[in-house]
Parts: sequence; C-alpha cells; structure tokens
Amino acid sequence: MPPKLLRPATREYRSWIFDNRRLDAYRPRADDIFIATFPKCGTTWTQRIVSMLVFRSPEPRPINDVSPWPEMTVRGPIEPEIAAMEAQEHRRFIKSHLPLDGLPIFEGVKYIHVARDGRDACLSWHDHLTGYTQENLARFDRVGLDDPAIGRPHPRAPADPRAFFRAWMAHGPDQVAPDFFAFEASWWEGRRSPDILLVHYADLKADLAGEMRRIADFLGIAIPGELWPALVEAADFEAMKRDGKRLLPKADRSHEGGADRFFFKGKNDRWRGVLTDDDLALYDAKVRERFTRGLAAWVDGGRRAAGDPRDIRD
Repeated sequence: MPPKLLRPATREYRSWIFDNRRLDAYRPRADDIFIATFPKCGTTWTQRIVSMLVFRSPEPRPINDVSPWPEMTVRGPIEPEIAAMEAQEHRRFIKSHLPLDGLPIFEGVKYIHVARDGRDACLSWHDHLTGYTQENLARFDRVGLDDPAIGRPHPRAPADPRAFFRAWMAHGPDQVAPDFFAFEASWWEGRRSPDILLVHYADLKADLAGEMRRIADFLGIAIPGELWPALVEAADFEAMKRDGKRLLPKADRSHEGGADRFFFKGKNDRWRGVLTDDDLALYDAKVRERFTRGLAAWVDGGRRAAGDPRDIRD
C-alpha cells in the first residue's frame, strides 16, 4: 500500500531550475526520504551522509544516480526520471530545493531539512551561480524561454558578491531560488512533526559524528559500531572534496572546474570581510522582520547554540 497523502503541495514553485508540478508524477514509497534545503546549505553533504547510512558503506557512489532530483527541469521530461526512481531497489532518498509548502506530505515519509546562516548561504550560492559553464547556462536559458510563466533567459549573477547579496535580500523577479526567509519559516512551522528533522550546517561542522547518529536514529537505520569511524571520515568535507570526481562525475558539465568547484569552501562565517556593516544591518533588520525569535536563533547558530528545534518556543 502506498503511503497516505496528508497534504498536497499548497503553492506552485517554478524557476529556471525546478518546477514542483513535476512531483505530481511522483509515486511514494512508505520508507522514502526527502532531503530538502535552500541551495548551498548542505544538500550534497546530507545526500552523501544518507547514502552511506542507506548502503551502510563509505564507498563513494555517484550522488545524482542514487539520489534523484525529480523537480529539476533541465533533466528533461519527467517520465524517464520517474521510471529511474521506480527501478531503484534501495531505500530512496530524494533531493529537493523546495519549501515545505511546495512538497506533498505523505504519512511516514521522512523529510530532512538542513538550515544555514543566511549570509553564508547567499555567498555560497553566489559562488555556485558564477561557476556555471556556458553549456549549463544555455540549458537553463532554454527552460526559461520555453516556460511562459518565466519567459526569459536565466539571469546572470553579478561578479561582485555584495551586489549579489543586495539583490538576494530584495528577492526580485530574477532570483532563481525561493525567498530564503520564507523558505526557512516554512520548515520551522513543521519542526514538531515526527516525520520532519531539522539539521543545521553549523552542527554538522561542529559535531559531524553526533549529527550523523541523529540522522540515522531519525531514519531508523542501525549502523554497526565498528563501521561508524569510516562513515564519519568519509563524510568530512575534505574527504568529499577528495572523492569529488566519484561523487559528482558529471560536474564538469555544470561547473567550470567540475567537482573541485562544486565542493568549493565548506566554511562558516565566509561573509566576514566581504559584507559591510550596512549589509549586515540590512540582514539583521530582515531577520527581525521575517523570523520569529526562535527561528532567528536557530538559523543563526543551530541546535548547539539555540537548542533542539522541537523544544524552542517562539
């Protein structure tokens, strides 16, 4: 029996990169896992962690092969994507860059959301966008021009990270990703669901082993004790960068420099020395306007700084 649909997506999200209408063709399994993040907040990192937990092995597997991204538009018609997902025999773990209201919610399906300080997310997203190959941009251009709701080529990110930050904060029509503040607020509202786990980038950096165990417990996956050290070592950022060509063998099609560019820095506080006091004041004002007190503390520092999200009162 397929899992019961608790709530369909309540909002449509379409861009040069994703279209959540494609998920209408998704056929859930009772043990499916969604990994849903704002871009550059630890998506691939979490996919790698979940891959090792599901397969109970540190062996690098091509992430895009074992972890589908059905909402992604440039992969062509959805039917072959769904067929490939149906053919997977392992426990499926599915990538998403959608807010909670953009996803269908099924009983028992697990949803992992990873948050990150917005300033770091923005600058990492800037690095990602400015690293695209011309071939990749041309693919996104075709998507935008063929979609009457978009009707224009993929916007080119300015070279200046501060200019990009200002545009990202304003979230005008040329922003590729959803609004960051609405994105995080949507997942925060669902934090007490037993099928939703909130993880934070800063916690992964500070206590990788502990967060991996937390994810494994949430997914009900038991890992032999003697295997844990190898899994934790393989999930370290430097190990992932070392294994980048095996994890993302086709990254040279999307990014200049391939996997080395995709796994760029993986650091916190990268905004220091880049954003000015005026930029930071603008960000702080937006946080006060758009986030509750509890959500602001969580996005700023994660579980180790703010406490377990389920226990935080706004």
